[in-house]
Amino acid sequence: MFLIPTVLRRSPIHGTGVFAAADVPAGTRVWEFTSGIDWEMTADQLEAFPEPFRGWLSDLVYQTDDGMYVLCGDAGRYMNHSFEPNCDDREDGTWANRDITAGEELTCDYRSFDLRSRLDGLEEWRAQRAS
Repeated sequence: MFLIPTVLRRSPIHGTGVFAAADVPAGTRVWEFTSGIDWEMTADQLEAFPEPFRGWLSDLVYQTDDGMYVLCGDAGRYMNHSFEPNCDDREDGTWANRDITAGEELTCDYRSFDLRSRLDGLEEWRAQRAS
């Protein structure tokens, strides 16, 4: 759950993004997993949902190293990926890794917490974009 004020807007990165609604100093914890708001599910639980809901849900969850899927119960599900993110994801939550100004999109590197992103070729995608 976000610990700072945020707003959803159209993102120049992709679709919808999460934007800081106030200045965020470097080192501020911006998000943490909150049981009862954020939801963990197994692969079997995810697969049990009917289409098209399952497809929509699959785009919003991330997969932990132990194979669990997590759906952020708040706007966290709309954070976009960046290879130069302004937020740092660690086991104890998501932190601002530099000062973030009000109105700036919050970004994270999906590879730091999402198994699928580490395995699906983001590195190759970055190399193609650079050339």
